[in-house]
Amino acid sequence: MIKAYAVFEPGGELKPYEYDPGPLASDQVEIEVEHCGICHSDLSMIDNEWGMSQYPLVPGHEIIGTIGAVGADVTHLKPGQRVGLGWHSGYCMHCETCLSGDQNLCSAAESTIVGRHGGFADKVRASAASVVPLPEGVDPASAGPLFCGGITVFNPLVQYGISPNARVGVVGIGGLGHMALQFLNAWGCEVTAFTSSAAKREEALSLGAHHTLDSRDNDALAAAAGRFDLILSTVNVKLDWNAYLGTLKPKGRLHIVGATLEPLDVGAFSLILAQRSVSGSPVGSPVTIGKMLDFAARHDIKPVTESFSFEEINDAIAHLRNGKARYRVVLSR
Repeated sequence: MIKAYAVFEPGGELKPYEYDPGPLASDQVEIEVEHCGICHSDLSMIDNEWGMSQYPLVPGHEIIGTIGAVGADVTHLKPGQRVGLGWHSGYCMHCETCLSGDQNLCSAAESTIVGRHGGFADKVRASAASVVPLPEGVDPASAGPLFCGGITVFNPLVQYGISPNARVGVVGIGGLGHMALQFLNAWGCEVTAFTSSAAKREEALSLGAHHTLDSRDNDALAAAAGRFDLILSTVNVKLDWNAYLGTLKPKGRLHIVGATLEPLDVGAFSLILAQRSVSGSPVGSPVTIGKMLDFAARHDIKPVTESFSFEEINDAIAHLRNGKARYRVVLSR
């Protein structure tokens, strides 16, 4: 039996829950969970904000642990090996995107907490193809958020071939944005943090931003016209996207990784006349996650985390829900 914490209704409290996972499939591994981050996506699933939650629901998709058991066909992972598991827990492995190395874009990809139970538990199972070894030099206690938030902001750097001397703006200095600042600085970019919080300006500079820009100051936005090669938006709220587009250089890109539910109101001429682009991306493939982890180890990049025990799970959820997290919350044993 797997001992977990589950929510039984939208927005409900997490309570102890046990379930029998059945026999371990030949292509699966079972991970003994040591740490699990709490992501805003977990809150969205707890609340059924996206309309696809199934209850009882065991959230948790920023998982660090050791391999407890491997399926008969698994040869590249061994019991006792420390690994991580993120948003995806399996792929079809035969479609064009999987065979091209873009498993994160597989239309049949299995999500760790959609229609199955996740990492707020003592154990979790997943396809071995979705599990990534944790390299030496990455702190297990803080690494969980790298497997969702970290790869979400790192993946665009690889996918779009962002130049090390690019000028990049980051919108939103929170759970995603604070990691983006670190990655971009280490990548070599000139980094500007867009923030409306005076308190976060100094924090942004300490995390890797070279400059800050008040996102509520229309004059400051206007003065930044044509400055950026890339703007990475990590927020989940509606903004004046046309004002941000105006700060892009010709051929600049506004890239969305924050899951805003509001439609994007974008003027066509701002795109056409300067050949600008608007794009988005999900988490990365297992190979890209591995590259991100190696990069993080090499440059000592770590999520800023606050730790709670698994028994304090509802306090941890409330802490995140009330906007008090600085910047990621991790459950630890």
